Amino acid sequence: MTAPASADGPALRAALAAALGVAVLDEPARAVHGGCIGDSYRLATATGPVFVKLASAGRRPMLEAEARGLAELAAVGALRVPAPLALGDTVDGCFLALEWLDFGAGSPAADARLGEGLAALHRCAAPQFGFAADNFIGSSRQPNGWADDWVVFLRERRLGFQLELAACNGHGGRLQDRGQRLLAELEVFFATYRPTPALLHGDLWGGNWGTDTIGQPVIFDPAVYYGDREADIAMTRLFGGFGPGFYAAYVSAWPLDAAAGTRRELYNLYHVLNHLNLFGGGYRTQAEAMIDQLLAAIGQ
Repeated sequence: MTAPASADGPALRAALAAALGVAVLDEPARAVHGGCIGDSYRLATATGPVFVKLASAGRRPMLEAEARGLAELAAVGALRVPAPLALGDTVDGCFLALEWLDFGAGSPAADARLGEGLAALHRCAAPQFGFAADNFIGSSRQPNGWADDWVVFLRERRLGFQLELAACNGHGGRLQDRGQRLLAELEVFFATYRPTPALLHGDLWGGNWGTDTIGQPVIFDPAVYYGDREADIAMTRLFGGFGPGFYAAYVSAWPLDAAAGTRRELYNLYHVLNHLNLFGGGYRTQAEAMIDQLLAAIGQ
């Protein structure tokens, strides 16, 4: 696929070379599929290819948040992530350069390694729920202000925030009425379960992981924070893309609470509300059905 002039232009090449400290070769940029922040490309440098995301100047905070999240995950060493290499500006936007990784075919063994690695990642704990900075879930802001209480965090920084955003986007009526009722009853879902703050990928759907050429799992495009580890596991079931070996390996390394399945819809409601706010369409119907199911589960 031919890259636009901005990806092949001298301004980007000069800025990228200065940020990386290596020469960027005069070879055509190759467009890479995926991502909602901007466009992505493979560019050649004197030390090998790099993966470069381009975005408008106003979306620089999204690239900064991505780099910060990848660094947080990489520091644990539980799973491979593409290393952030450089963040910079051009005359008409900004860029994030990441380590270039070649991907191979998935396998049951890779699924199992992902499960083991994710359990190890979740062992990384913090004193509170949240993160040092706000970030993004897709292109929606994700507030991460620290909280001692998980239910408070879930109510105010996750579900409540998305419901407020939905109201601003014109989604009122029954969604808001039932949604507020659910927020008031959140404690019921945690009557016998007290999660500890675990480092989460935060946006772990099937499109945000792959297998490298030696069969090791790689995770990317995170929305990291410290929260209930069940939230990561719940999202893996929202859109598919994870084999049975993944779940078997995870629970073998760190068993889940017996009521984790009950809270799955609660955690995935956050992502469905976010999709409603980003894309509209049938996500409102899905969100309302999930809220009804959750309220019914607690007799409401």
